[in-house]
Amino acid sequence: MSDSASSPAPHQPPSPPKTKPGSLLRSSLLTGSMTMVSRVLGLIRDIVLAAVLGAGGAMDAFAIAQKIPNFFRRLFAEGAFSQAFIPVLSEYREKGTHAAVKELVDKVAGCLGSILLLFTLIGVAGAVGFAYVFGYGYADEPEKFSLLVELVRITFPYLMLISLTGFAGAILNSYDRFAIPAVTPIFLNIFMIAAALLVADFFPNPAYALAWSIVAAGVFSLLFQLPFLKQIHLMPSPKLDWSHPGVKRILVLMTPALFGVSVSQLNLLLDSVIATMLGDGAVSWLFYSDRLVELPLGVFGVAIATVIMPGLSRLSAAQSGEKFSQMLDWAIRFVVLIALPATLALIILAEPILYTLFYHGEMKQTDILMSAYSLKAYALGLFAFMLIKVLVPGYFARQDMKTPVRIGIIAIGANILMKPLVVIPLVMLWGLGHVGLAFTTAMAAYVNAWLLYRGLRRAGVYTPSDQWVKLWLRYGAANGAMVAVLLAFLWHWNLWVDWPALERVIRLGILCAAGFAAYLLALLAVGVRLRDFKAQP
Repeated sequence: MSDSASSPAPHQPPSPPKTKPGSLLRSSLLTGSMTMVSRVLGLIRDIVLAAVLGAGGAMDAFAIAQKIPNFFRRLFAEGAFSQAFIPVLSEYREKGTHAAVKELVDKVAGCLGSILLLFTLIGVAGAVGFAYVFGYGYADEPEKFSLLVELVRITFPYLMLISLTGFAGAILNSYDRFAIPAVTPIFLNIFMIAAALLVADFFPNPAYALAWSIVAAGVFSLLFQLPFLKQIHLMPSPKLDWSHPGVKRILVLMTPALFGVSVSQLNLLLDSVIATMLGDGAVSWLFYSDRLVELPLGVFGVAIATVIMPGLSRLSAAQSGEKFSQMLDWAIRFVVLIALPATLALIILAEPILYTLFYHGEMKQTDILMSAYSLKAYALGLFAFMLIKVLVPGYFARQDMKTPVRIGIIAIGANILMKPLVVIPLVMLWGLGHVGLAFTTAMAAYVNAWLLYRGLRRAGVYTPSDQWVKLWLRYGAANGAMVAVLLAFLWHWNLWVDWPALERVIRLGILCAAGFAAYLLALLAVGVRLRDFKAQP
């Protein structure tokens, strides 16, 4: 089929997608599968990082350096911007012409691009300041701090590149082209793996090769998206116009959302800053444990949120309140289905997973044990992290940016108040301050999720279905079966540190397969069926 046949004419509005039974499920599974590939490659990347850099030293500096542009990326691209942009774009698409949509895209591209360029130049020029703020604990370690500054200077342009990639992805998601934005993160992992294995030896420190690979991946990711924008006749022609009504609306919506959508990121960032003051290795231990929690969060939580955001925005614009509530209920049910077993599995299998993935090269047994402690603490918050991903769109799709901000302030305040109460005793008694950081972040996520949920209920936006009592009993029984199987295996398999790498891989594979089979069979036994997740608007 030709491009002209498969895409709307340049001056004709695209036909709105028809919602079919099971379309959300299919879209979520498609996006999740693409993201799964990316996350698996991300695990391979982290395995390579552990072998090349280990924990502490250069790895600490690299973890902080790459976190800085990623933090701001989530503000500009995946966070406040996309949550403000998609509802406005959906409204233009629902009520206006394709020409109006194209004009909005052009003006947003010009304004967003100018902000990103200016901020990137400030970041590169002020790398010392950013390194001091984000890596405060390294200020009295000249060698590590100098490395951190240089890595920040190299990686900061990634912010602009990946934020523009996120802008392109938001447009594609709004037109239900979920696969392309979902597959794009794969490139970062491929570039970093290639840099670590092929060119790291040509640099004085492998961290430099990894930093440059991040920038190269950003360029490639942006270029990869452009042809698909052209297919839907929305290739941006950037124009700087701050007076455009759509741009002004996005800025108004985005300003409070900058804070509200990034609460969990601010909490994680706070962990990293404090971790720089807890001694060598603490940042790396949190990095490795956080990466494992990000696997189910990124594959399922982000996928579900990505899929429902355009749909919720369209339903809000069409004033379909009942269907809006049903879509939220569907998303929450899906989160419970995935998050509870993932949480329990990560807590129970923390040591086997870490030994299997990272116990080689520069990684020591102490690093594995310390990472396992923080992995268990982070995993406690996985359900809340995923729930936040699907509750926040319930506000932003209705262009309510202020409520998540108020809730975010409360959650961050709770996190800050809890940290001295938890971290200081753990540091003084057992030297496990990094575990306290992870635990308080997890608990703050529950504060955030509960307040978001309560706000939607009180506003009458979300009304849970009458099936929840039965669902909780069913999910509880299935999770109990999975836990029993995993604990039975681990009762006999407890020598992970002594087994060779291949044996660890085989045994972990058997463990995961047995746990998954027990969960799936138990779900079927208590009456849960796939068709239950196809009944959505």
